[in-house]
Amino acid sequence: MSNSLSYNDQGGPDTGVEIGLDTQTSPAAGAFGLFSTDFKKNDDLKEMLESNKESVKLDAMKRIVELIAKGKNVPELFPSVVKNVASKNIELKKLVYVYLVRYAEEQQDLALLSISTFQRALKDSNQLIRASALRVLSSIRVPIIVPIMMLAIQEAATDLSPYVRKTAAHAIQKLYSMDPEKKEQLIDVIEKLLKDKSTLVAGSVVMAFEEVCPDRIDLIHKNFRKLCGLLVDVEEWGQVVIMNMLTRYARTQFTSPWKEGALFDGNNAQAFYDSDEERKESAGEAVYIMDPDHRLLLRSTKPLLQSRNTAVVMSVAQLYWHLAPKHEVSLVTKSLVRLLRSHREVQYIVLQNIATMSIQRKGLFEPYMKSFYVRSTDSTHIKTLKLEILTNMANEANISTILREFQTYVKSQDKVFAAATVQAIGRCATNITEVADTCLNGLVLLLSNRDEAVVAESVVVIKKLLQTQPTQHTDIIKHMAKLFDNITVPMARASILWLIGEYCETVPKIAPDVLRKMAKSFTSEEDIVKLQIVNLAAKLYLTNAKQTKLLTQYILNLGKYDQNYDIRDRTRFIRQLIVPNEKSGPLAKYARRILLAPKPAPVLESAFKDRDRFQLGTLSHTLNSKATGYLELSDWPEVAPDQSVRNVEVIEQITESMMPSVEKGRAAKADKFYSDSEEEEEDGGSKDSGSDDSKSSGSSEASSSESESEEEESSSSQSGSGSASSEEESEQSSDSDSRKKKKKTLERKKKPKKESSGSDSDEEKDHGKGDASSEDSSSSSSEEYSSDSESDSGVAPEKPSKPKPKPKAKSKAKVVQETKKEITLLDLDIFAPTPTMPTSNSSIISPSLLSDLDGLSLSSTPSAIQICPVDFIPVSHELLHRMSGKGLGAKYHYPRQPCIHGDGMVAVELSITNSSERTLEDVHFGEKSGQNIHGFDSIESLEVGASVTASMGIDFKDSTQAASFQLCTKDDQFSVSITPAVGELLLPVTMTEQDFVKEQGKLLGMNESSATINTTPESTSTDSIVRKVVTVANLGMVPSDKDTLLRFAAKLVSSGVLVLVSVELKEETAQLRINTEKTVIGSMLLRELKAALA
Repeated sequence: MSNSLSYNDQGGPDTGVEIGLDTQTSPAAGAFGLFSTDFKKNDDLKEMLESNKESVKLDAMKRIVELIAKGKNVPELFPSVVKNVASKNIELKKLVYVYLVRYAEEQQDLALLSISTFQRALKDSNQLIRASALRVLSSIRVPIIVPIMMLAIQEAATDLSPYVRKTAAHAIQKLYSMDPEKKEQLIDVIEKLLKDKSTLVAGSVVMAFEEVCPDRIDLIHKNFRKLCGLLVDVEEWGQVVIMNMLTRYARTQFTSPWKEGALFDGNNAQAFYDSDEERKESAGEAVYIMDPDHRLLLRSTKPLLQSRNTAVVMSVAQLYWHLAPKHEVSLVTKSLVRLLRSHREVQYIVLQNIATMSIQRKGLFEPYMKSFYVRSTDSTHIKTLKLEILTNMANEANISTILREFQTYVKSQDKVFAAATVQAIGRCATNITEVADTCLNGLVLLLSNRDEAVVAESVVVIKKLLQTQPTQHTDIIKHMAKLFDNITVPMARASILWLIGEYCETVPKIAPDVLRKMAKSFTSEEDIVKLQIVNLAAKLYLTNAKQTKLLTQYILNLGKYDQNYDIRDRTRFIRQLIVPNEKSGPLAKYARRILLAPKPAPVLESAFKDRDRFQLGTLSHTLNSKATGYLELSDWPEVAPDQSVRNVEVIEQITESMMPSVEKGRAAKADKFYSDSEEEEEDGGSKDSGSDDSKSSGSSEASSSESESEEEESSSSQSGSGSASSEEESEQSSDSDSRKKKKKTLERKKKPKKESSGSDSDEEKDHGKGDASSEDSSSSSSEEYSSDSESDSGVAPEKPSKPKPKPKAKSKAKVVQETKKEITLLDLDIFAPTPTMPTSNSSIISPSLLSDLDGLSLSSTPSAIQICPVDFIPVSHELLHRMSGKGLGAKYHYPRQPCIHGDGMVAVELSITNSSERTLEDVHFGEKSGQNIHGFDSIESLEVGASVTASMGIDFKDSTQAASFQLCTKDDQFSVSITPAVGELLLPVTMTEQDFVKEQGKLLGMNESSATINTTPESTSTDSIVRKVVTVANLGMVPSDKDTLLRFAAKLVSSGVLVLVSVELKEETAQLRINTEKTVIGSMLLRELKAALA
């Protein structure tokens, strides 16, 4: 011990504190210090805390906090530490507060002595001190200070520092657990904090909401869109809490997207941009259209699938599983599979959730089946879960692969896993009847396995399988009877005896001999085996009494005196049932019907079948039982509640009279964060009403000038969207919103003319050029909305007979005017939904050139098969976000036209926009990798706010592999990629019905993929099916002489291989067939069409 003391002396004071020894004690005291009752620990730290030097105290506090971090308990230092709570040294005070938070609940009396110091610290100039004081105050769990805590929380909730407000949200939960009667006052504080726009506060206040008042969803209405927008920037813990809360909220506020006949598109453009008439028509058809806020929630959470935090990814997955349309749930599969590379604990939770998902959606994880193959390094519970998932995914297509994998697993050294594999084989046999015989024969071979656990499990599973077809498998029952003597596991022996007894009439020679053997060993058998011996004896007595009467009496006498009361009771019951005597009751007449009654075959079900009643990712789901605090998900409402409750009141009345017209436009743009659909409709209404008023009435000059000023601002985000045909089409769609326009016009007339005086001079200049220019600009800006609504309703746009020419000079002048607009950081709506690409033809391809390309043939197919254009409104996709591109934004869409750059290329149109505050120079196509890509011509300069449309061609080589390249400016390079949908790899062709049947006859067998789809009468209309098919894939319609048979044809762009699709409508189903030499393309297209038509 003296050696240890000298070591402590040399090692410094730290070592003495670490092992709890006082370096100043004498050797005698040190010799027995560890066992003495009056030994005082940490005396040196107490002396340091009572020192007059701040540096010594600070060093002592650092060492104390270090001990706490290491798990050491130092409550005896509380009196010495609390004396320094009033120190003027900020660093020392923060460390003291850290200590007090840890021990304030244990040392409540001493902490109360310093409560006045905590109250003073709540008004300290340092935000960390204010927050720490509130944290300590809420940690003193004494009812007497509840009023003080309530006042402190109310004051902290209005603090200028978001960190203090965050601490106040944490304190709410502590106060509620201590005094639930303060609930109403705390709800008022929560309501204030929910309006907070800081990302630091959002997660904490939602957690307080979940603890105090989870049923008060009315508090969430006004904050729903704000929470969706802030979600990406909230800390990871807060993201999990918010997503769980929004999942419950959405289940009460939106209708189910899983209804039959639901209508979806990529950006939900129809829901945002539909006219009143079209919405009434869709309502009359009872077609589901997703609520814009529902779509906003899904769009806001999707980027979080790339989070590094596994809990965040799991929360997004459960949100999509419970809220998203069924065809969008597949977005989360890749992210969940990525989590399987994490620690075992994470794997276990993720695999549990995947197992539940795979029961309802077998094909969801099928593309990643290899990720669930068992590895030798996996633990038993991980292996079992992977085995469960593979069994759930088994179908006719992949069962051979899965069974080969199971053959390896049966040989595993892990006995539990090998037995579970045998059960999995049995489940595959019951679920897929085509492989039932194969599985049964394989299990019979396992009966000769050396491993008793595998043999026993095989017997149990064979017993269940034989119940489905016992007469066809007599040989297997005989084989198991021969192996009976070699099997020692009680459950396996009992299963064989039950099989022989149940089907004793099929093996009349073997059953009595087995009973004879069992009579000899009856006393040494396990209880479960004895029960089956008694049952076997009773059944043989009823069917073959001549040979087994004496054996049965002998066994019943043995069971009568058995030590187990269950066996004694069973023996007495059987004797009275089958052996007639004077005491036998009326049941003896029905002995044969009771013992030999036909029994239904058992259903082998997954252990995760009933877990879907719990929300994914929760503790209740993991435990498969309702845990404390679990909040159940409600059912979808039949009728959606009023969505206007989520509209946020915009405070414009106060500042409108003092704002210039340009600032008004910016304020309206900032509101887009809260309500995209309202702003789009308002902009469209203002543009059209402004032009109408200028024609019809001279008294509405103020409203007309204001609408034109708004028109000029909004045109910067829609530049390049006008074309000759789309301008004329917009006039028709503008009439459909007449009610809204009149309402907006009346509101503008009420405004004072003083607001519009600043824009009168501009209005006069524009009118000097003629009414036609304002009419053109209005129609071109509203063209995007009209084309979207027409495409979603399935009606092709009608072209007017008199096109209006558009001078080029005016369009150039307008671009220059757009570039003059200032763009501030507030104008960059990061969370705003991206509008759909304009539907007009590219400025690079003239309408005359497009008409020439319509009849162009790109391959050597017969003359009867020619390329034909299909009416389709393309959907834009984000290629480069303006924040990632430093102001350079790019979107792309597929025009579904033959590519002018090459025969084997897919045409892609880019819309490049400059959202920065400076002119971008030399925007050009950079390095490319992989596919053959024909880039666009270099753009010398792109002014601020201007947009340019460019055309490019990509040879995807008939695959969905992404094409990667670079978008470059003079100073920067941005790597981007385009991943095509399988339907965009096609070009529609036209052919006769005879040619279709002829070509389809050549593509049978392996070249054909088919599926049966359950349909409803509402979804079997020809127009509905044609619209869904053409939306998914670029297919051309082939004429058919049957109304119930729809045919489509296309060819792969790169190889020219034909792809033939037919949909045959029946009473309650539809048969979908795809014929093509490219079987991979066929299976992928089948999967997408099946999801669209289901």
